[in-house]
Amino acid sequence: MSDYDILIIGAGPGGYVAAIRAAQLGKKVGLIERDHLGGICLNWGCIPTKAMLKGTDVLEAARHADRFGLAPLEPRIEPERLVGRAVEVSGQLTAGIAFLLKKNGVEVIWGAARLVQPGQVQVSETAAPAPRGAKGPGLYAADHVILATGARPRALPGLEADGHLVWTYREALRPKAVPERLIVVGSGAIGIEFASIYAALGAQVTVVELAPRILPTEDAEIAGLMAKALQKRGIALRTGVSVVGLDRQDNSLTAQLSDGSEIAADRLLSAAGVVANVDGLGLEALGVALDRGVVKADAAGRTSVPGLYAIGDLAGPPMLAHKAEHDGIACVEAIAGIPHGHHRGPIPACIYASPQIASVGLTEEAAKAEGRSLLVGRFSLRGNGKALVLGEPDGLAKCVFDAETDRLLGAQIIGAEASELIHGLTIAVTLGATSAQLAAVVFPHPTLSEALHEAVLAARGGAIHG
Repeated sequence: MSDYDILIIGAGPGGYVAAIRAAQLGKKVGLIERDHLGGICLNWGCIPTKAMLKGTDVLEAARHADRFGLAPLEPRIEPERLVGRAVEVSGQLTAGIAFLLKKNGVEVIWGAARLVQPGQVQVSETAAPAPRGAKGPGLYAADHVILATGARPRALPGLEADGHLVWTYREALRPKAVPERLIVVGSGAIGIEFASIYAALGAQVTVVELAPRILPTEDAEIAGLMAKALQKRGIALRTGVSVVGLDRQDNSLTAQLSDGSEIAADRLLSAAGVVANVDGLGLEALGVALDRGVVKADAAGRTSVPGLYAIGDLAGPPMLAHKAEHDGIACVEAIAGIPHGHHRGPIPACIYASPQIASVGLTEEAAKAEGRSLLVGRFSLRGNGKALVLGEPDGLAKCVFDAETDRLLGAQIIGAEASELIHGLTIAVTLGATSAQLAAVVFPHPTLSEALHEAVLAARGGAIHG
């Protein structure tokens, strides 16, 4: 007899959301976690980084207070308090998750999990203190087991983190002091966000990227605007090169690059992406099929082993918290027999640097690579009244339409509050909206969202304010 209807391994965004939804559907649910409720996202990723970025945004706004008619200010950063606020916000949300799990009757099991056979999970003790009321080590059985173990930082050869000179995002979120010189290896979302944070804190930042340009998966035009914005803030960009050697001293280092040059710094942040946590789960013994380092799973999370499911980062890119949450809900609803086809629209992505970037669907380059005929609309935020009011006129809204069907294929935004604007275009792409339909939508004034409407109009032959 099973202990649970559904047993979930990992209490990150995918795992705890799946647990709550399963409990709402009347299932008896166990949730296994070895470290932190909320996972990396809540404790070391999404939330604390955004708290630090908000602090640096306030700092930058104060430094330029005279632009808003205020007396010039000379603020200074207090790293301990900045970090302390990030920890405080994460703690509040972790407590909230614990409350929601208890409210919904989800039983938390504390420890490291390993599959011993289909439907059976061995939980062993870990060093992390268990929350009050959590169950402990033992053998647990369930009719359905969901893997939601997330991902960890990718370790590059020769750039292994030591917690002192070479950092991962963990050390970057808990700095004992702000380094005078920082090398950031990798120009994806993690690398660019930390480059933005530490530049605002006064560090001399150099970003090293192997690809020919930064943000290689983003729209090229948008990435180019971000490069200009970062360089304007004094951030050096070294693209088309890699770190091939590292000379570590007591409290500094020298990075040798593939083009023969060197960069001296006090710390190096390795931000070259993440890899799925597939190790130590017993997947090999059960014959679970993998594909390029992630678990093969269908739209409902089903793996090659009956009764075993995988969601979130473990099931492949995009490795984003909101994708994991959607996966978790689709998975447990499929287990419960809810027939909705498990359709998932395009996953939006956001970079919370200064300026922000947000995107969804196909980029212009990707759409052209598919052989599509396009209508592309662009609108500069310099023509948007709200952007001027905010003192952030540098930015662009871009919409990519299929010329034959008139449907929106994708959209990209760089500028103020881009992450808060992309949801509207995400809905439009998901529902197959056309430029004609979007042109008929009335946007409120004065708002940043008007730039999206102007980009649509531009694709149809002319923005009013552009």
